[in-house]
Amino acid sequence: MLNDIDKKILSVLQDNADIPIAELSKKVNLSATPCWARINKLYKQGYIVKKVAVVDRLKLNLNVVAFVQVKTSNHNMDWARKFVKVINDMDEVVEFYRLSGSIDYLLKVLVPSIEKYDEFYKKLTDKIDLTDVSTSFSMEEIKQTSTLPLDHA
Repeated sequence: MLNDIDKKILSVLQDNADIPIAELSKKVNLSATPCWARINKLYKQGYIVKKVAVVDRLKLNLNVVAFVQVKTSNHNMDWARKFVKVINDMDEVVEFYRLSGSIDYLLKVLVPSIEKYDEFYKKLTDKIDLTDVSTSFSMEEIKQTSTLPLDHA
């Protein structure tokens, strides 16, 4: 269970993982050594998985965000393993979920253009049999964050 100081540390680190330990310790009202020890504990306990750089997709010419809904009539484990491998080998897919309800899988795909999405679609459907693929393109990104809520921890 996280205490309030751990939550403050996680909150600050989610905003800026490169913050100097001296600055972080001031923000959470703790001296540097115990603050560092708590960060190490949060890593060891699995609360912090890794540090990453959040990159601007537009600077990388990834202008199109596609949400791909996949239905399949195949629900056996061999097919599922193959599908997971196919998707994991496609760099355009940045998020991948198995869902309950009428849609079996949801993919978030980033590509430079509709033409590049079409290439992605053809590559996907060449590699694995799917019952139905339906795509919605984002018109506007209203909220996108990597910051997780800490109220439930």
